Amino acid sequence: MIRKIKIKELILKIVLYVMISLPVLPQPAAADNQNAAEVFLKSKLEAVLAVLQQKELEQQAKTKIVIEIIEPMFDFPLMARLTLKKYWAGLDQEQTERFIELFKINLKDFYAETLNLYTDEKIFYKASIQGGQARKILIPTELISKGERISMDYKLYQSKNNWKIYDVEIKGTSIIRTYQSQFYHDMQSGTIDDLLHKLEKPRGK
Repeated sequence: MIRKIKIKELILKIVLYVMISLPVLPQPAAADNQNAAEVFLKSKLEAVLAVLQQKELEQQAKTKIVIEIIEPMFDFPLMARLTLKKYWAGLDQEQTERFIELFKINLKDFYAETLNLYTDEKIFYKASIQGGQARKILIPTELISKGERISMDYKLYQSKNNWKIYDVEIKGTSIIRTYQSQFYHDMQSGTIDDLLHKLEKPRGK
């Protein structure tokens, strides 16, 4: 119980730190979509790094907090649909809900594991790029790790309530395209139920 309270206190401190450290920008009319998207992404990523740099926290506790931070950032239903492409239309309601949930668990674990590889690093933010539509933004970033620069480019769109990530390119490799290739192969050689069963297995198994 005490441990849970300490973790909640740590999350609150991190959120407050990020809110205080971010510059105050004008609202949409003056700030425009790009600034709003940049502030959204930076606040979340800086909060994640602040957690990863807490040496007193065990890895399991770090991962739990990181997932709590990143979960609202992603549009998991949209990403799930994009990965299945033409096969999406063939799913019934139960299969759709099950696939989205399993995809969500797998993606959260993968992204958290990727970030956990880096602890004392910094993130360099490049100029964002407006998409073909006003509501879409590409924000290129670089994770500086032991002299190496790891590119992580975030693709976001503006939802009704906030910005949402619908793809991430890590070292030039799109998460969506990677899953598309994997799932296409699985569906060519099996059924959606086979794929769901595969997704239920722990990562790496």
